[in-house]
Amino acid sequence: MRVDLFDFTLPPERIALRPASPRDSARLLVVRPGGLEDKSVRELPSLLRRGDVLVFNDTRVIPAQLEGRRGEASVGATLHKREGPREWRAFVRNAKRVRIGDRIDFGGGVHAVAAEKGEDGTILLAFEGAEPVELLLERAGRMPLPPYIAGKRSADARDAEDYQTMFAREPGAVAAPTASLHFTPELIAALDAAGIGRETLTLHVGAGTFLPVKSDDVAGHRMHAEWGRITPEAAARLNAVRSAGGRVVAVGTTSLRLLETAAGEDGTIRAFEGDTSIFITPGYRFRAVDGLLTNFHLPRSTLFMLVSAMMGLERMQAAYAHAIGEGYRFYSYGDASLLLPERDGTAAPPAR
Repeated sequence: MRVDLFDFTLPPERIALRPASPRDSARLLVVRPGGLEDKSVRELPSLLRRGDVLVFNDTRVIPAQLEGRRGEASVGATLHKREGPREWRAFVRNAKRVRIGDRIDFGGGVHAVAAEKGEDGTILLAFEGAEPVELLLERAGRMPLPPYIAGKRSADARDAEDYQTMFAREPGAVAAPTASLHFTPELIAALDAAGIGRETLTLHVGAGTFLPVKSDDVAGHRMHAEWGRITPEAAARLNAVRSAGGRVVAVGTTSLRLLETAAGEDGTIRAFEGDTSIFITPGYRFRAVDGLLTNFHLPRSTLFMLVSAMMGLERMQAAYAHAIGEGYRFYSYGDASLLLPERDGTAAPPAR
């Protein structure tokens, strides 16, 4: 499957640099097999059915962007995935200047040693001292804004709040599960009143979510692993919802990817704790998820491939063309789409 099938042209002015205020005032494009509807996120309760359940990711973004020095050389690190109590794998700028055993000074009394280099170019950083690494990052790190925002402006005090969801409880992500950014207490109250349930899981989003697909063919791309957890109690409740005829609607591609990782061939969602590197492309048969609320994604990205797997490539190309033409805002701080395939157990057709 060629990667260029998932390409499209996005005018730069469509990239949102700040979220909508209030958050639930963002626009919402509803995508169904029968067509497209322009709505707002506030109308979500009327677009779902009593008995449906929304599944949120409760990960919390940590200040994972670090700037330091190894001797005279400047070194930038974006933490990617926790590997131990004091060890984090990181994407490192000027990585060629860093050797195994080098000590990097990140300021504020925060130091780490380069413990090993991975085949994917990452470096395992072992943080020194006895203080929890989370406290060290609060002192030396900053909010890791996505590159398409960070390339246009610097992170500021507003981002510390704007780039966290109202569900953020489990520290460990280096990117926000951005579909959940649209939710407010008022919207949750309206969903409760409409009989729409909610569950949470945890997937610590890694910086690999922003990596471009460099291969010409989808089969040549390797996904970075991310750690996630679904409790036995949450899995049981989700299975009960589907047994009763309700739909499981993932809020964000992170929730969707973990649910699909945990699902058996029969669609039963199992408790799960561990790494997932699931890569969903057209032709994939969805087992656990009946719908998806998600933001608008980058051209040629694994996430645009995922939404094309759910709804079909041609339908998503038409939806994105509509969104661009109608002035929808794209990416992490942008507007949202609600994908409702109303599937009958069949997969979306693979791209040709």
